[in-house]
Amino acid sequence: MNLFHRRLASVGFPALMLAVAGLVQAATAEDAGKSIDQMIEKTGTKMQEAKEALGEKAAKTGDYLDDAAITAKIKAEILGDPLLKVLQIHVTTTDGVVRLSGEVDSPQSIERATALAARVNQVKSVTSELVVKGVK
Repeated sequence: MNLFHRRLASVGFPALMLAVAGLVQAATAEDAGKSIDQMIEKTGTKMQEAKEALGEKAAKTGDYLDDAAITAKIKAEILGDPLLKVLQIHVTTTDGVVRLSGEVDSPQSIERATALAARVNQVKSVTSELVVKGVK
């Protein structure tokens, strides 16, 4: 049972129980009908709130997966480049913004790594905190 169904059950079942309890206490059929209508309306509202919350979480998860894919693509590009050493360059991505850090062998390595990262799809910007070994 996925999260949506569990939340639906956790909202729907108590609302149904309240509706039944309201029916028992209702003096007339008209009162019972009103109670059921109110419970259905409240349940619908709660279900919509749960759906919206799940949608937001799904969007955040999607963003995280996009960032992980961007990082993996950049690492693969660095690995395939003969001028760069993948173990020297750390790549992090947050909301499409890439940060490169570490110590590389030359200024050309900094330029090359930055250019490789910038051309990967979905990269919004690249910040380089790379430094040349021995130069501080």
